[in-house]
Amino acid sequence: MTPRLKPAALALLFPALVLGWWEWESRQSAGHAYAFAPLEQIGRSFVDMLSDGTLLFQAGASLQRALTALLIGGSIGIAIGVATGLSRLLDRTATPLITTLRQVPILGWLPLVALWFGNGDGAKLLLVSLSAFYPTVLNTQKGMQAIETRYAEVGRLYGFTRWQALRLIAWPSALPLIFTGISQALAFSWIATIGVELLFSATAGLGTEMMAAQVAARTDVVLVCVACVGVMGFALNQLFGLLRARLLRWQPPIRN
Repeated sequence: MTPRLKPAALALLFPALVLGWWEWESRQSAGHAYAFAPLEQIGRSFVDMLSDGTLLFQAGASLQRALTALLIGGSIGIAIGVATGLSRLLDRTATPLITTLRQVPILGWLPLVALWFGNGDGAKLLLVSLSAFYPTVLNTQKGMQAIETRYAEVGRLYGFTRWQALRLIAWPSALPLIFTGISQALAFSWIATIGVELLFSATAGLGTEMMAAQVAARTDVVLVCVACVGVMGFALNQLFGLLRARLLRWQPPIRN
């Protein structure tokens, strides 16, 4: 086995063992077959859901909800993060409130949001946007407050206006932490999207499809949706990592 193939083979060993154990469990009894749907049945359900468009439709609905909430919550978070990072007055007045509200789990807001907005798409979008808001506002604020003194001194030496200092010094200096916040917000948005779809009803999404499959005792469909959630979350993370590396290519590479 070549050195390059060895890590790949080791990486595939554990999933292969899990799949083998799963198939063995599914063949023990009828009860086991209900809890551990056979791999053949899961594969057949995946093909059926893909061919009739159900999987793409539900996955597309969840993805649209997550990215829309990321855009809303992330944009507001970055704007407030810039303001609180540059203003000591805003930092002292707004940051304690934001930090306090951040201690409340997203699902802890569910009863109040449901009371105010019902259980429609607006309530879902609000909760997911909230999950994207906190990491972006806090990381943006830290980025704005972590500007190196020598860069600020260069700006003063060249007589930069406040806007020029923000555009040419503060913003580029804060971008790495801002992208870290967006990366965290993307993961939280995706997780929160599936969570609110499981808890709220009536609209499309992978979470809604999982709940319907649970009621219908379709373990195979539930597992297809779970696998789809995991694969899509991984793909989103990888794509954003590539985008970040491209946009921040002026940064020196991080060495472990």
